Amino acid sequence: MLQYLDFEKTVAELEGKATELQALAGKDDSMDIEQEVEQLSAKAQKHLSDLYKKLTPWQKCQVARHPNRPHTVDFVDALIDDFMPLMGDRGFAEDSAIVAGMGRFEDRAVMVLGHEKGADTAARLKRNFGMSRPEGYRKAVRLMDMADRFGLPVLTFIDTPGAYPGKGAEERGQAEAIARSTEKCLEIGVPLISTVIGEGGSGGAIALATANRVVMLEHSIYSVISPEGCASILWKSQDKAQEAAAALRLTAQDLLSLSVVDRIVPEPTGGAHRDPQTTFDELRKTLMEMLEVFDGMSPDAIKAERREKFLAMGQKGLE
Repeated sequence: MLQYLDFEKTVAELEGKATELQALAGKDDSMDIEQEVEQLSAKAQKHLSDLYKKLTPWQKCQVARHPNRPHTVDFVDALIDDFMPLMGDRGFAEDSAIVAGMGRFEDRAVMVLGHEKGADTAARLKRNFGMSRPEGYRKAVRLMDMADRFGLPVLTFIDTPGAYPGKGAEERGQAEAIARSTEKCLEIGVPLISTVIGEGGSGGAIALATANRVVMLEHSIYSVISPEGCASILWKSQDKAQEAAAALRLTAQDLLSLSVVDRIVPEPTGGAHRDPQTTFDELRKTLMEMLEVFDGMSPDAIKAERREKFLAMGQKGLE
């Protein structure tokens, strides 16, 4: 069942009325209300379109976190054939917050890594709400090594509020694991394409997104800290989260203008959760184009290109 966000209240009312009329018509064949339903639906669609043309950064955060938004497992199901999950860091445990495995993308063998939040309460608890522990990042390092060894391009899907900050994770070397994963992203001699599909939070995102190309879905977010965390530090109150969201420049549009990301993939009106298949199709085209750029490039050239991309960040306007 579709859940509506706070700022979508008017859309919810209009679509709710249209659904009620359709239900009444289903019970009484003599009722002719097709025109009224069409008018209500058109009005709701126009209001939705107008809303999504001018979303604030805070509203973008809400859309990026929408519970119905497609997750990594949905993108894997839609885009990757013959997916074979690979688990464990070979040192401590399996971390379900990061989905990983090999498969085929458009008949090309690839390695896939991605944060997974879970679609219901049980899954969210199992996946720790997409917040990986050190073993998740060590699993990522292991599989990126494997991809490098066998010449497999790496596709990563980013959707995490950040790495897990719990006591056990810190005791097992959370910061070191994130740093090693980031380092491994820079070291591998195969193309690495990252897509921010929801939230890209802090080092937990960077650990899988230090890539040759970084793509963002239109209503996803990517930042060094969550708006709530930023507000708690700067204003000592999460009530300032909206102001923090604007100041962080965390939207896809802001980050493209700053050359932090390389492309924005459009979402259907109302967000990816309203029409996931269209989102999958748009991303498929983008990933195909980006992978083709690296066909024929040597491992050293791929590594050098990635390194130069990150060294160039922040240079805009300094010349």
